[in-house]
Amino acid sequence: MTGTPPGSPLRVGLVGYGLAGSVFHAPLIATTEGLTLDTVVTSNAERQEQARTEYPGVRVAATPDELFERAGDLDLIVIASPNRTHVPLATAALKSGLPVVVDKPVAGTAAEARELAALAEERGLLLSVFQNRRWDNDFLTLRRLLAEGELGDVWRFESRFERWRPQPKGGWRESGDPAEIGGLLYDLGSHVVDQALVLFGPAASVYAEADIRRPGAATDDDTFIALTHANGVRSHLYVSATTAQLGPRFRVLGSQAGYVKYGLDPQEAALRDGQRPSKSADWGDWGTEPESLWGRVGSGESPLTGGGRPLRTLPGDYPAYYAAIAAALRDGAPNPVTALEAAAALDVLEAARRSARDGVTVTL
Repeated sequence: MTGTPPGSPLRVGLVGYGLAGSVFHAPLIATTEGLTLDTVVTSNAERQEQARTEYPGVRVAATPDELFERAGDLDLIVIASPNRTHVPLATAALKSGLPVVVDKPVAGTAAEARELAALAEERGLLLSVFQNRRWDNDFLTLRRLLAEGELGDVWRFESRFERWRPQPKGGWRESGDPAEIGGLLYDLGSHVVDQALVLFGPAASVYAEADIRRPGAATDDDTFIALTHANGVRSHLYVSATTAQLGPRFRVLGSQAGYVKYGLDPQEAALRDGQRPSKSADWGDWGTEPESLWGRVGSGESPLTGGGRPLRTLPGDYPAYYAAIAAALRDGAPNPVTALEAAAALDVLEAARRSARDGVTVTL
């Protein structure tokens, strides 16, 4: 880390000001105690002006090289640019002596992720992956429910990240060029696989189905992944842009009870609408949802016909990620999401891609 005086905010350079940079990273960085958004990198003139308007006093650079030339003035680089740039930019940042946060997926392959982890370790630098959905409201609630043992032994975990977008939007995320690392398997799949591994541990085998449903689409837009975990739990994971009727976000079935939860965590919608968490320790009602969206716990009857009891959803807490990053840099606290954890998820995504292509179950 550079010579920022003790007590002064750590200076953050943000590469990329599209969806990830402007909606997720910049607001969370700017509202985290101990961090300050120093520089935004984007070559797009409209986005440059947007950054200046939203964060008065922020510096703007057109290229990452301009940022790396000022490495001594910064304490952290955040990479929120297109997926194909993650590995080269993270490599350059680490070689410049700067800790790095990379948006998911950190790389296109697990091997590349492990190479980045080795470089960070060699340089003694933090390398963290922005898996923000570990701090979704429903995920935090499920983790507590599992810790309390109310479901008994979990047999099956169903997780859905589904949308109804019958017309492709275009852009690199929907490009068929493998170099872009697009498609839902690597986009939303990065989230649902990471969550499954955090909850139930390593996967022993992977089966997947990946389809291109929409006319004009060039990469997978409707994908299913089945994991058998080493402990015997089975995870069924769905990511789709073509789901006309959305299923439950989570359905978790155990030996004593089940948990069913509909609806998405509200934090992304709030950030898109310009809402911001406070810098104070009390986030107020940030990340909370109405009782009508709470999940239900019970057995023997559908939650849609009154089965089970409502379970209050814990508030979502995306601010906790960057608070943990600040603590890791300042105090040596644990890295909230390591590159090796991200590599384990990429092992699964690569196996899923092979399974869908060849019609086989892949053993890890």
